[in-house]
Formats: sequence, C-alpha cells, structure tokens
Amino acid sequence: MNMDDSNIFFTPPAEACRTGMRLDLFLKENLPQMSRARLQKLIAGGFVGVDDNIVTDKDFRVREGDAFTVFVPPAEEAEPAAENIPLDVVYEDDDLIVVNKPAGMVVHPAPGACHGTLVNALLWHCRDNLSGVGGVKRPGIVHRIDKDTSGLLVAAKNDFAHQGLAAQFFEHSIERTYYAVVYGRPEPATGTIEGNIARSRFDRQKMAISKTGGKPAVTHYRCLQSLNGVVSLVQCNLETGRTHQIRVHMSSVGCHLVGDRLYTGAGKNRLAGLPDNVCGVVRAFPRQALHAASLGFVHPQRGEKMQFFSPFPEDMRLLLDVCALNLGYSPK
Repeated sequence: MNMDDSNIFFTPPAEACRTGMRLDLFLKENLPQMSRARLQKLIAGGFVGVDDNIVTDKDFRVREGDAFTVFVPPAEEAEPAAENIPLDVVYEDDDLIVVNKPAGMVVHPAPGACHGTLVNALLWHCRDNLSGVGGVKRPGIVHRIDKDTSGLLVAAKNDFAHQGLAAQFFEHSIERTYYAVVYGRPEPATGTIEGNIARSRFDRQKMAISKTGGKPAVTHYRCLQSLNGVVSLVQCNLETGRTHQIRVHMSSVGCHLVGDRLYTGAGKNRLAGLPDNVCGVVRAFPRQALHAASLGFVHPQRGEKMQFFSPFPEDMRLLLDVCALNLGYSPK
C-alpha cells in the first residue's frame, strides 16, 4: 500500500482479495483507519477508483487483481458562526474566560454538530477576542469535556494565554476534579487507575484501554459515599486528560457511570432491592452522571493561582438526593 499526500494506492494480494466482496466492505477491511460511513461517502462522491475507472456504487463487487485508488480530499474547516447562546460565565478577563458548560452542549463544531456549540456561543460573547491557536473550528479552545458532561472549562482570548494554558495541560499541572455517580463501589475505595487510552478497534465511537498503543492516562479516585454498594459517588482527579478518560477508567474497574449509554455495563441489574423511586431515577438518568466541578491553574499573564468551583447541576442534584449520596460532598 502506497500513500501520496492524501491519496492511497494499493493492489491487495490474491488471498486478501475475496472475489465478489462488496466494495465498501472490502475497503473497510483493508483501510481500518477509516469508518465505513466515510468510505461510502468517498465512493458516492467519485473519490474511489478501481483500475483506471471511477466507481460510485458501493455494491460494486471486487475481483482478484483489482488495483484500488482512494482519493481523500483535505478536510475543509468551515468557519463557525457566532450565535447568541447564553453562557454561564464564572470568570472573565482580557486573557481568558471560564464557563460552566451545561450537559448537552458540544464544545466545538464537528460533523453533525455545526451549531449550538460552545464555540458558537463564545464567538458571540467574545466577538473577535479568542485565540487562533486552536484553528478555525476551535478558536480559544484549550481543552474540552464531553457533550453530556457538565461543568467547568477555560478558553483563551489571545494566543499568549492559549500557549500558557496549553503548557500547563501538557505538564499535567492543571487541577481538575470531577464527580461521578457510578454503579457498584470501587475497590479499593481510594486508588489510582493507569492505562493507556486509544480508539477502540471494535467500535470507533468508543475509547478503550490499550496495552500496545494509545496515550498514557492516569486517574486518581476516591469513593466518597455508597448506597449499599449499588450506587456510589466518586471523586476523580485527572492527572491527564484523554478522551472519555473517566468513563473508560471507571468502567475498567467495573464501575460504569450511571446514565452512560456508550460504555454500558451490568450496573442496572444490581438495582434490585432498592426503593422503586431510586431505581426509577437511576435507570432514567439521561446522560453520563459526570460533572467537572473544580478547575485550577496559574493565570498565564499574571502568574497567580486561580481556582474555580461549580455546583452540581439540577439533574445530578436530584440523582444524588434520591440516592442520598450528597451529604458533605457538594462542590462549593
């Protein structure tokens, strides 16, 4: 297989070319780094050639000896539009802004989520005062939290601030505390989970602990309170910040997050014996029960230590109240 810039050329050996296999399935098998949906769009768009012919039918059947060319067009970064979306601003100055992101809001535009993102809201709120380091789609964005995770996020309003904050994230000196409601109770009650995180080989939407690749990830956790070992409130402090880190790490010790539909476990089956109102609220919780409650860093311009706190949003407050897990552990 040869690659020329973004173009891929290959003629598979006879044993790898199963005659009669559908084109999109064949390409997915040979180009695992690309999703099947992406390959189908490339086929339909005329970006796939078999021998010297462009093929636009995903149902085309491959033959032994076929030579394939896949032209991968460069990604076009559409400039996001400023949108008048209310923001819960915790702190703001000439260099940075700290916001309390609600669950359900995507941080930056992506395919299928071009509007209503935090970036759209920041562009309206900050006008032209966002750093350009993050690129067209991610102006000011230094880090991100999942769409359905609530809580604190800092954005940079100039390149100097962006580089200063990014350096602290790289050095793991940023303080980030999350609270998660999980099924079960971690054992031991306090500990550290270490395990490289990479994209799952079996489901491209998921991340997974990898023994042979990925990026190092470290989560320090402490079980604060538990309801009969069935549901627990866990404090998680991130040393690194990988995609889905807490969700993957807690799942790896058998403590899947309540409400997490992507990293599902058998937690719901353990609810038997608990009051009906508790079971109902836990089962119906609409998102992963995860809140970024505390964020601390050194101001990149002034050099002073800054610390911010976010109270539990209403949905998690209700969940904690019903499970009676909140006593003495609510963020300030």
